[in-house]
Amino acid sequence: MIVSKSFQRSEPRVCLVLAALLLGGTNSAAADSSMLDTLQMHGFLSQALVITDRNDFFGPSSSGSGSGSLKYTEIGANASIRPHQDVLIAAQVLSRRAGGDGSDAKPELDYGVVDYQMVSNQQRTLGAQLGRFKNPFGFYNQTRDVAFTRPSILLPQSIYFDRTRSLGLAGDGISIYLEERLPKGILRTQVGAGKAQVGDDVERTLGLEALPGSLDSQSSAIGQIRYEHDGGRFIAALSTASAEAKYSSPIESLDDGRFKFRPWIVSLQYNAENWSLTGEYAVRKLSLDNFDAFRNFETTGESWYLQYSRRINDEWQWFTRYDSLSNNRSDRSGKKFEAQTGRPAHSQYADDITLGVQWTPMSRLMLAAEYHHIDGTGWLPTQDNPDPADTSRRWNMLLFQLSLRF
Repeated sequence: MIVSKSFQRSEPRVCLVLAALLLGGTNSAAADSSMLDTLQMHGFLSQALVITDRNDFFGPSSSGSGSGSLKYTEIGANASIRPHQDVLIAAQVLSRRAGGDGSDAKPELDYGVVDYQMVSNQQRTLGAQLGRFKNPFGFYNQTRDVAFTRPSILLPQSIYFDRTRSLGLAGDGISIYLEERLPKGILRTQVGAGKAQVGDDVERTLGLEALPGSLDSQSSAIGQIRYEHDGGRFIAALSTASAEAKYSSPIESLDDGRFKFRPWIVSLQYNAENWSLTGEYAVRKLSLDNFDAFRNFETTGESWYLQYSRRINDEWQWFTRYDSLSNNRSDRSGKKFEAQTGRPAHSQYADDITLGVQWTPMSRLMLAAEYHHIDGTGWLPTQDNPDPADTSRRWNMLLFQLSLRF
């Protein structure tokens, strides 16, 4: 997230208390009215209903009553202020429930940065962010929690995994960005280094949750180069990352285990007056090693999607998308995996055909609905489906969502 120092908007003086908290206490700087004029506060809320005919997604969505699951809720609040014309302090707190027992719904810091711009003129912007920054990953990762910025209720799950969401969401460290304004477009580069977030969702997906230990994040790095031509008519981006984690356990044979994740993503988009065509392709190298009493492996996964969006008018738009995931491109059908592990072959891939619509009757309200027909369970959340043998290969899903922002 990059915010120009020239982007300011006045807020009511009742924001004084929040400004003081954000800056660490009431002091003379907090009383400076010119600084308070830069204070911005925003929030959002989204509530979805998920209905599936087989398998569970974000709660008991396939319950016999057919009522679906309401366990997909996102609530966030953010604030930013400029104590100096070259410095921005920004933070967002997010409460997100996505199935399970709801324990993950406690408010957490989504991002929190001190952003310093060393250079900002008509030709270029150069700056650095220190703290917890959102990873520049594909087109949508940096704003994925705000429904109004997503093209659909669910982002393409082959690229933007929800079942291992913490791994790609944000990093703790430093991020440097450069924006060059060229005669025909804008070139943006951002690189970051620090520690990735590795939550319980990653341990569950890797099958480490039941073991007596923890997966602790190690050094990580991420980078993206992005070019926008002719005011955003054509957009291209290349993203890559390197994340590692060490598994610490009281069991000596498991103590040196390591997890490594290396993705590459190519993103392309063409925007016409009333329609957009978007595609992203990813190659992901993933490995577990040094687990003497656990199955070590190294695989290269492959993901891609193609999406067409049509804007009917200022209020209505619809889209259709084909989304494909292979956990191992050397075993796309999953048959080798099934023979080696006894787990279903369809847990190694997912092909998703989606049709959806969004209605925005006013700037602060959006209603959305979408239908998914899925072959495979490669991105099905493990917390909602603990036994892979109980899952079905082919399944359908309906989602409805109400979103507000203020």
